[in-house]
Amino acid sequence: MDSSRSSVSPSAPSAPFSTVIRTASHEQHTEAETSTFMSDLLGGRLGMSAYARYTEQLWFVYEALESTAEALAADPVAGPFLRAELLRLPALERDLAHLRGPDWRSGLTALPATEAYADRVRACAADWPGGYVAHHYTRYLGDLSGGQIIRDRAERTWGFARKGDGVRFYVFEDIANPAAFKRTYRELLDGIAADELERQRIVAECKRAFALNTGVFRELGEEFPLSA
Repeated sequence: MDSSRSSVSPSAPSAPFSTVIRTASHEQHTEAETSTFMSDLLGGRLGMSAYARYTEQLWFVYEALESTAEALAADPVAGPFLRAELLRLPALERDLAHLRGPDWRSGLTALPATEAYADRVRACAADWPGGYVAHHYTRYLGDLSGGQIIRDRAERTWGFARKGDGVRFYVFEDIANPAAFKRTYRELLDGIAADELERQRIVAECKRAFALNTGVFRELGEEFPLSA
C-alpha cells in the first residue's frame, strides 16, 4: 500500500459562486443597509420628500443599467441575466410622476455620488460584462429581497396604496414566485462563464457597487439631516 497516497485527503469542494459573492460582500451590504439615511427613512423619521429624492437617485442608476442592457443581450457572461421581468424604469417613472407630478423630469437631478455610481455602471456595461453582472446582482436581487421591506414601510408611513403608485418600483408583477426566481438567478451566478480570476474581479466589483450605493446614502443623509 502506498502510504503517501493514502495520507492525502481529497480537496474540499469549492463553494458555489453565488455563496462566495454573497459572503464576500456581506460587510459592504450591511454597511449600506444600516446607513443613517436608510435607518432614518425606514424608521419613519424622514418625510416623503426624502423618499422622493431617494427614488430620483434610483432612476439614474437604473437608467444606466437598463439603457445599456440591449447591447449586452448576446454577451455570454451578462446576457443570461438580462430578464425583461426585472426591468424597473417604467415603474420608477410612474412612481416619480406620483411623487413629483407630471413634470418630474424637469426637476430631476443626480447627487455627485449618484453620478459616480451611474458612470461606473455604464463603464462596466461598455467594457466589462462581468462587472456589469456585479451591479445587476446587487441591485435586482436586493430589490426582490430587502426592497420589499422598503415598500412595506413606505406604504405604512406615507399611506401609499398597497403595491400602488409610489412603490411600484418594488413590485415585480411578472415574477409570480420571487423565491424561485432568486434561486434561478443564483444558479446563473454559479454557472457564470468566467474563470476563477474573473470571478474574483466580479466579487470585488460587487463590493464596489455596495460602496457606491453607500455613498449615495451618505449624501442623501447630508441633504436630509434629522433636526437636532
